[in-house]
Amino acid sequence: MKTRLRLLPVVLLAFTCGAGAATPTPAATADAFLAAIAAHCGKAYAGRIVANEPRPATPDAFEGKALVMHVRGCEAPTQGLRIPFHVGDDHSRTWVLTRTVDGLRLKHDHRHADGSPDAVTLYGGDTADAGTPLRQVFPVDAESRAMFEREGLGASLRNAWALEIEPGKRLVYELRRPGGRLFQVEFDLTAPVPLPPAPWGG
Repeated sequence: MKTRLRLLPVVLLAFTCGAGAATPTPAATADAFLAAIAAHCGKAYAGRIVANEPRPATPDAFEGKALVMHVRGCEAPTQGLRIPFHVGDDHSRTWVLTRTVDGLRLKHDHRHADGSPDAVTLYGGDTADAGTPLRQVFPVDAESRAMFEREGLGASLRNAWALEIEPGKRLVYELRRPGGRLFQVEFDLTAPVPLPPAPWGG
C-alpha cells in the first residue's frame, strides 16, 4: 500500500507535465486512473448529491439518505476494485471496476439482502477512449441494453456513467443520458468515515 501511495504522484505527474511528452496510451491512462482510486483502498467516504436533473416527480431513493462509498476488493488493485455504494440501510449496490485489455470496465452489481442477484444487475460498459488519469466515461454496453429492454427500462438504453477523481479531495460518480438527465454524487476524500457493513452478497 505504501509503495502504491508513493508512486501515485509520479504516475499522475507523467500525464500533466511536459508539453512535448508523447500522448499516453489508453492502457497507461487506465492504469493511472485505477491507481488514483486504489490509493484509497480500505477507506470509506461520505457523499452528497450535487446534481439530480431533472428533479424527479416522485421521492428519489437517494434523497435524504446517508451516502457512503467504501473502496474494498483490493486484493489485486492493478486489475480492479470493488466499491460498495451504501444508501442509508440499503447495501445492495457495488461498483465493480475492472481493467480490460486497453481500458476499464464499470459494472453495477445489485443484490438482495439475502445475497441473491437482482433482476437488473451487472450493467454498465467499457471505456470507449483513453479518457484521462482523473476521469473515465463508460457508455452502456450491448449486454446492458438487452437487459434494460427485457426489464422495460427503455430510458436507460443510452446511459453513460463516469467516475472522476481529484486525488486527496473528491471522487464523483455520474450518470448521464441524452435529453438532460444528470445525476452526480460527490464523495469527500479529505475525511474518511467509519467503515459501513459489508455489502449484500459480500
